[in-house]
Amino acid sequence: MQFERIPFESDWYQGACALRNETLRKPLGLDLLTEDLIAESEYFHYGMLDANRVIACALAIPVLKIKAKIRQMTVAPEYQKQGIGRQLLENIERDLMQRGVTPVELDARSTAVGFYEKLGYVGEGTEFFAVSIPHLRMVKSLDSD
Repeated sequence: MQFERIPFESDWYQGACALRNETLRKPLGLDLLTEDLIAESEYFHYGMLDANRVIACALAIPVLKIKAKIRQMTVAPEYQKQGIGRQLLENIERDLMQRGVTPVELDARSTAVGFYEKLGYVGEGTEFFAVSIPHLRMVKSLDSD
């Protein structure tokens, strides 16, 4: 397995979009591939690859010069529960720190809150609904590791 920064509109990006669509959007009756994704050209895209196939991915949106929001993190079902999500997130955090980002935030699905808590994220505020399912805003300061 290898961590990679994924260039926008590359083959890896297309693979990441397909993975995000299958694991995050289709189960909710949504289709990522029908959305206008041009804004994603400004985002940082990341993935874990196995034999050049994207098996886990996430993106980070620069919110301010020193702050980012991690979104749409997913791991292919057959690779879950193997520590790949943790590896992906730890590599993303290292990359963001190198870019000068210290606080990160994310909106965790309620089913994933425990995963993020184990990695140092702290819930903020109250649960809310996004894309029809409960989420919790979570934050982490990368400079305190």
